Amino acid sequence: MTSLLAHIDSLGRSVTKNLEYTARVLLMVYLALRATLLDKAQGFRQIFGVISAQIYFTGFQALPLISVLALGVGSIMILQSLSNLTLLGGTQMIGNFLIVMVLREAGPLLVALVVIARSGTAVASEVGNMRANREIEALESMGINPLSFIVFPRVVGGIISVLGLAFYFNFIALIGGFLITRFLQDMPLGFYTDSLMKAIAKEDVLIFALKNGFSGMIIFVVSCYQGLSVKRSPHEVPQVTTQAVVNSIIFVVIFNLMVSALFYLNQLRSLGVL
Repeated sequence: MTSLLAHIDSLGRSVTKNLEYTARVLLMVYLALRATLLDKAQGFRQIFGVISAQIYFTGFQALPLISVLALGVGSIMILQSLSNLTLLGGTQMIGNFLIVMVLREAGPLLVALVVIARSGTAVASEVGNMRANREIEALESMGINPLSFIVFPRVVGGIISVLGLAFYFNFIALIGGFLITRFLQDMPLGFYTDSLMKAIAKEDVLIFALKNGFSGMIIFVVSCYQGLSVKRSPHEVPQVTTQAVVNSIIFVVIFNLMVSALFYLNQLRSLGVL
């Protein structure tokens, strides 16, 4: 009995700690947005410059890695789907299969993991070093709010970058993957593209925007929050960077699972199953 109570107490403490962490992160988002709208210490040009730099680093410089990953994923998905659907006589369903697997599920998660590995770690370590080197205090002494000058531009740039990378990933995976595997299968390109266009619905566009937009926000908000949590020592920077990666992956995976679960539950309810 004592052991059971101890496990319940430990679980309660863990849940409470995670809820408090989530509340603090959401509060920072609100304060960053509020500071950006109300703080006039820096103009839009400076903020736009930070956003542009973040888009260049997170989005443009990640294109080679995303291209290789998308071609690999797309080729494997197409070959696997064709080999199995052909045996079942359902080749016309290839568009539905690929839309579900690439656009809805695999694409958002793989792009988010790449961004976490490249940009989430960079942002957390950059902001952490700024805190350790007292650059944050220097900004505050000049009357510049760090939330509006550091956090907000990186979050906006991150969201735009993740949406752009996700769109690029889906295009390369679905079209580039087909061209790569063209010599292994004899499906006409016209039939393939027509199957994809018929399979795409407005719900897929909504899920695409929801998953990738919020994933981008989660990654950069968590990374900035962890970077700002550094106190004084530069030795804390690797620790907060690791924590930023772990927390970002957990939040992104949970959010993607929740969106997928709600979507498919709604699909089952519309079919009268639930």
